[in-house]
Amino acid sequence: MFLNCKTWFSYRYGTFSTRELVDTAADLGLSSLALTNINSTADLWDFVDFCREKEIKPIAGAEIRNGDGFCYVLLAKNDSGLLEINRFLSMHLREELAFPDRPESLSEVFVIYPVGKYAPQTLGENEFIGVAAGELNRLNGLDVKAFPGKWLIRHPVTFQNATYFNVHRLLRAIGKNTLITKLGESDVASPGEIFVPEAELMAAFRHFPGIITNTLKLIDQCGLQMELHTDKNKKHFSASKEDDRILLEKLALEGLEYRYGSNSIARQRVVKELKIINELNFNAYFLIVWDVIRYAQNRGFYYVGRGSGANSIVAYCLKITDVDPIKLDLYFERFLNPHRTSPPDFDIDFSWKDRDEVIDYIFKRYGKDHVSLLGMYSTFQRRAVIRELGKVFGLPKDEIDKLVRGKDQPMNEDKIQRTILKYGSLLENFPNHHSIHPGGMLISEKPIYQYTVNEMPPKGFCTAQIDMFLAEKIGLFKLDILSQRGLGHIREAVRLVKRNRGIDVDIHRVDEFMADPEVAAQIRIADTIGCFYIESPAMRQLLSKLRCDDYLTLVAASSIIRPGVSQSGMMKQYIERFHDPAKIVYLHPKMKELLEETYGVMVYQEDVIKVAHHFAGMDMGEADILRRAMSGKYRGHDKFIQIREKFFANCKKLGHAETVSAEVWRQIESFGGYSFSKAHSASFAVESYQSLYLKTYFPMEFMVAVINNFGGFYSTEFYFHELKRTGATVHPPCVNRSDYLTNISGDVVYVGLIHIEQLEKTLCERILTEREKSGPYLGLSDFIGRTYAGPEMLNILISVGAFGFTGLGKKKLLWQANFLQKRQTGATAESPALFKEPTVDFTLPDFPDYPLEDAIDEINLLGFALTDMFRLCADDGRNTVNASEIVGLLGKTVEVLGRLVTTKDVRTVNREHMAFGTFLDSRGDWLDTVHFPNTLRRYPFQGKGFYRVKGRVVQEFGVLAVEVISMKKVGFKNKKERL
Repeated sequence: MFLNCKTWFSYRYGTFSTRELVDTAADLGLSSLALTNINSTADLWDFVDFCREKEIKPIAGAEIRNGDGFCYVLLAKNDSGLLEINRFLSMHLREELAFPDRPESLSEVFVIYPVGKYAPQTLGENEFIGVAAGELNRLNGLDVKAFPGKWLIRHPVTFQNATYFNVHRLLRAIGKNTLITKLGESDVASPGEIFVPEAELMAAFRHFPGIITNTLKLIDQCGLQMELHTDKNKKHFSASKEDDRILLEKLALEGLEYRYGSNSIARQRVVKELKIINELNFNAYFLIVWDVIRYAQNRGFYYVGRGSGANSIVAYCLKITDVDPIKLDLYFERFLNPHRTSPPDFDIDFSWKDRDEVIDYIFKRYGKDHVSLLGMYSTFQRRAVIRELGKVFGLPKDEIDKLVRGKDQPMNEDKIQRTILKYGSLLENFPNHHSIHPGGMLISEKPIYQYTVNEMPPKGFCTAQIDMFLAEKIGLFKLDILSQRGLGHIREAVRLVKRNRGIDVDIHRVDEFMADPEVAAQIRIADTIGCFYIESPAMRQLLSKLRCDDYLTLVAASSIIRPGVSQSGMMKQYIERFHDPAKIVYLHPKMKELLEETYGVMVYQEDVIKVAHHFAGMDMGEADILRRAMSGKYRGHDKFIQIREKFFANCKKLGHAETVSAEVWRQIESFGGYSFSKAHSASFAVESYQSLYLKTYFPMEFMVAVINNFGGFYSTEFYFHELKRTGATVHPPCVNRSDYLTNISGDVVYVGLIHIEQLEKTLCERILTEREKSGPYLGLSDFIGRTYAGPEMLNILISVGAFGFTGLGKKKLLWQANFLQKRQTGATAESPALFKEPTVDFTLPDFPDYPLEDAIDEINLLGFALTDMFRLCADDGRNTVNASEIVGLLGKTVEVLGRLVTTKDVRTVNREHMAFGTFLDSRGDWLDTVHFPNTLRRYPFQGKGFYRVKGRVVQEFGVLAVEVISMKKVGFKNKKERL
């Protein structure tokens, strides 16, 4: 009887979770239920799964709306009807087309219109009119009996009760970005859109028994047959499964020869993996990934294959990854095993410049009707939802700010504030809007519309409404095509080295880089600014603490830096045991067997699987579920509770002490959510070595590449600082020498025009095109005559120093520009002046120039200064020491003058705020500081700039820092003060 039900996936409208909708229907004893979210089938397969659990017949559909206007309800007769609905929705949502008044060509779909939209005699075979109990009076005067088969019960269900009707109203106000008091009647659902007992609904229609009969008949005609948890992916890469097996074996054995020669151990593992891959029907999956990699190689794209897939020797032989699983003793079972219930996982990173072309290739290679980017959805979180509700109730911003902070501080709440907090807690974790998964792609055997609606977000590629969890439930495996800046700067650095030095760098000689003593020395001193994944202050400290100068230590560091390992105390334990093996304590003899390589500490995701299997006696499938549960896939889920109970039951049966089992579980639980697989860490470490090699031997080109890729831990100004430390001469932007991006010639660098924050891109393009076409600009007048730059843009270029080649000061240039602009009035690039004005010579007085003015101009226009910033500092640094001098001052109190680079806020075990700071000293060296809660409260950070810091020199595992006692921010010198 309930043919028009919504969940919270009718974004900012419905209030039921999918599970709660089905549970409520089961409690009411319903035998059938239709899910009809607004223009969406996002949670349909959860709905189907939950209904089948409760022995309720699930009916698939959608409520079609144009804006707030209700059009009709679509219900699928069968699986084909669902495909038609999804295709229909996809076509209109992708193209942003209004839905038609009457849908056509939906032969396997029932269409239910509202009362009064169409006369029953005009309806087709699959078209009906839906009547709500409150609309029965509208049937008076209509000849219902003349067309008795065209009327159905349509009782919408949108929310649970009166409280959730208010939640619905608040969601509507948020969605419409308006005050709740301004919502009109047509903006919200009827208060009666709640579940009622089926008998009560039928009683309301007792005078129209034919309508009840029609509704029951339609329900009988609807049904979905598709099984969940069965393979829906593209079945074959070639002509058949057997052909796929033969092709994969051929490619793997060819790759085996390339990677290992005649290594018999490697051959045995390849044969074993191929057997399991074939048995689990993953031949096509491997071949599709290989095909994508082959395309990238042919296009000259850099990539990194990682994720659990890097545990596979077949993947290594196919050049999907560059991580040798035998050398690293990687655990293939982490990737694939006969018990594993979840799909394998390949993550392929490309440069941010190349990724979209790879995605486009996959769409074209496998067909737009079979490919989709994976969707996801964002949820309302406490702070955001309170802000939204504050706006809906019309509160001023400062009052909203207080409410947002209210969780950490007491406040006197009035009625409206209490209402906001009450409904804010109800709205927490509600889906807010559809978004895109960072890199997941689906490739299906049947049309993708059999499973999901596709939308077209700003990204420009079709994106599924379903998320990764539903895709997995359906039986679709995602392939992650990701982007990262690290690969971009490696590629750009190789290009710049070739252009600037004429040297071809083979960046794939990673084994040589790992054996290079110069590269090892670079890691040992943690000189890694700009290098992928290993440049943050915390990572540089960790590298120093581990005395890292080899690949395996770097692999371990890449995982133990992750929040789970570090916050659980296991990172510190690992470092202590690294320095003093006598401190190694194994919780159980079995743990020594499993974790000797990592000093008894769980570092990788594989460690969770090994411990669960060998220590807790779980089979490999259960161990993998535990690993996934710890990564957040099932936390708070029944499956998580079941696996926890199984872990402790098995430990008890095996005779493990309860305290030991509890501590093992604590360690698994505390770090599992953030740890990497060993293969993943190894893949990152390979890329780190590529960056390190380039930084070691080509530091100038490397830093320019980092700058041009706009990615990294630090802001751009600090990469320019590092560039200057390499010996490069860095000039401000110049209209004659700069390109759009920063360029390098020899050891001379010109900042790119892109860094001038307020400069219009069209003018940049005109400057470069005109220069390419007609040669360098002769001066200011020539520049204006050729580019027709407006006064505002011209002032920006002069102020940033882009006309330094003229030899004139900025003040003279600004005066000339003002005069010349007036003579150019009316001329533009599109409508140039008919006659060239004669050049005018000026005799101007000398204007004083102050270096501080140049620095301020650069800060205002570039966001940073190219000048040595310490020359501008109002504190001359008297009685301070530099970072390099604190080595001999351990335990002593010192004062340092530093320029703040970055801070990291953390909470102590008592939930108090403390922080770590990173500064540059006057010599350009990096200095770390520690700010404990009491000190931080008295001497908080006050934004960017200079600080005089007083503190005690401390050391941890050989890494020095200053434990702050007091801190004072220092300003700039007077604007006109001579330097």
